[in-house]
Amino acid sequence: MRRMFSFVIGTLIGGIVGAAAALLLAPTAGRDLRIQINDRTQDLAANIRNAANTKRIELQERLETLRAPRV
Repeated sequence: MRRMFSFVIGTLIGGIVGAAAALLLAPTAGRDLRIQINDRTQDLAANIRNAANTKRIELQERLETLRAPRV
């Protein structure tokens, strides 16, 4: 389990570094690049919030099911 977690973290960090390098080496103006980075960052943050909320709701429902008295 720990090896899998390390692999996932490494993959995420590698993806972030690769994306940053691609953006920095892209042939666009600095202002346009900053706008693109800001937009993508906001989209990523929104996606992370949505995924976290979905998982939280799923886990709350599961917890309620487990806490319910069994008949």
